[in-house]
Amino acid sequence: MAAGRTKKEGKEYVLKKAKEHDVKFIRLWFTDILGMLKSFAITVEELEGAMEEGMGFDGSSIEGFARIDESDMVALPDPDTFQLLPWRPAGHQAVARVFCDIMRPGGEAFDGDPRYVLKENLKRAADLGYTYYVGPELEYFYFKNSLGTDTLDEGGYFDMTPLDLGTDLRRETVLTLEEMGIGVEYSHHEVASSQHEVDMRYTDALTMADNVMTYRLVVKQVAMGHGVYATFMPKPVFGMNGSGMHVHQSLFKGGRNAFFEEDAPYHLSGIARSFVAGLLKHGPEITAITSQWVNSYKRLVPGYEAPVYLSWARQNRADLIRVPEYKPGRENATRIEYRSPDPACNPYLCFAVMLAAGLDGVEKGLTPPDPVEENVYEMGEEERRRRGIGTLPSNLWEAIQLLEKSELVRKALGDHVFNAFMKNKMIEWDRYRIQVTEYEVKRYLPML
Repeated sequence: MAAGRTKKEGKEYVLKKAKEHDVKFIRLWFTDILGMLKSFAITVEELEGAMEEGMGFDGSSIEGFARIDESDMVALPDPDTFQLLPWRPAGHQAVARVFCDIMRPGGEAFDGDPRYVLKENLKRAADLGYTYYVGPELEYFYFKNSLGTDTLDEGGYFDMTPLDLGTDLRRETVLTLEEMGIGVEYSHHEVASSQHEVDMRYTDALTMADNVMTYRLVVKQVAMGHGVYATFMPKPVFGMNGSGMHVHQSLFKGGRNAFFEEDAPYHLSGIARSFVAGLLKHGPEITAITSQWVNSYKRLVPGYEAPVYLSWARQNRADLIRVPEYKPGRENATRIEYRSPDPACNPYLCFAVMLAAGLDGVEKGLTPPDPVEENVYEMGEEERRRRGIGTLPSNLWEAIQLLEKSELVRKALGDHVFNAFMKNKMIEWDRYRIQVTEYEVKRYLPML
C-alpha cells in the first residue's frame, strides 16, 4: 500500500475520492497474458463491496486465463491505483479506473494473472533485500488512420518540427499522464517520420508496469480524440526505424543504489556487473517475452539502432545492454539499459523475466564478458565468433524454441502462464508461416 497505507485506509481513501469527484462509474482494469488491457465497469454503489470482496467475472474468454470448466474469476481492486479518467466527463458522474489483482473464487491469487507473476518475482528480489526499479522508454508512431502508414510529419530525432499535430498530441499526452499521477521526464520526436517518445519517471517495477498499460491507452486515446491513430507496433514501415522499449533498470537496497560503486569501471558495482552477466546469459531465452510478436523480429535487424548482438558497453547503441554515463552526485541514477524489448510486450511479464535473468547472475556471482565499445554491426562474423559475441533469435520461431527449453523463464512465469504463452505463440507462428505475403507475390509471380 502507498506510504504504508493499510487495506482499510486504502478502501476509505478510494471511497472518499469517489465521493469528492462525483464518480459514477469505475472501470476495473487487468491484462491477459499478451498484455492486452481488459476492463469492465461497475457503478459507485458497487465500489465498497468490490474493494472488500472483489467482483466476479467469466475468465474463460480472456487469453491465457482459464478453461470453460474453471472459468469463475474475481477482480480485486488495488486501491493505490485509483485514478480519474481525464478524457471522460469531470465534475458530474465522472469515470475512474483501478487496476485489479485476479483471484480465484476461494480467495487465493490466480497464477495466470500477469500482475501476480510480476509480484512473485519482486517478492523474490525483496527476499534478497532488493527493490527493482525500471524506467522504460516507449516509442510509437502516429498515422492518419489504422488502415495504412501515412505519416503526420517528416521530422527526425529531437527535431523541433513546426507546430504540427504530432507536437500537440505529445503535449496533450504528457498533460493527461501527469493528471493521472504518472511523472514524465522527457518527450521528443524520434528518428523516424511521425515517430515519438514520452519517457516516464523511473519507479518501482509494479507501479511502472501499471503505468505502461495506462500510457499505451492514453497515447491511443489522445490520438483518437484528434482523429488520428497511434500504434506501438514494433516495425510498421519497412526501411524505417522500428519502435523499441529500452528499459533502464537498477536494484536498490534500502535507500542505496546497489548498482553504484565509486571506484569501479563505469561506476558499476559487482552486483550490477553480475546482473548484466545474467541478462547477457539469458537474453536469447527471454526474447520471446520481451519481443513477443512475429513483427517484433522485423525490428531486431542490423542497421536500425536495434540490438541484435549479445554485448554491452557504455557508448555503443548497437549493444544489447548500454551503461548510461555517470554524473557525479547522481549515484542513485546509476543504471543499465536493456535495449531489445519493444513497446508491444506485456510489461508485467517483460519486467519479471528481466529481473529473473539479472537476479540469476547476482545469485550465481556471474562475471560479464569484456564490454564492446566498437560497432558490432561492422565486425565480420569471424571476429564476432572469435570474441564470443552471440546473437538474439532472428524470428519468433527461434525465440519460441529457446523459450521452450528455458527453466529460468518457466520458473519466473509459473507453469500456467508459461504453458499458455507457449501455446499462443506456437499458434501465432503457424498462422504467419502459411501466409503468402505481398513480397512473395511481387518477387516470384513475374518470374515463376
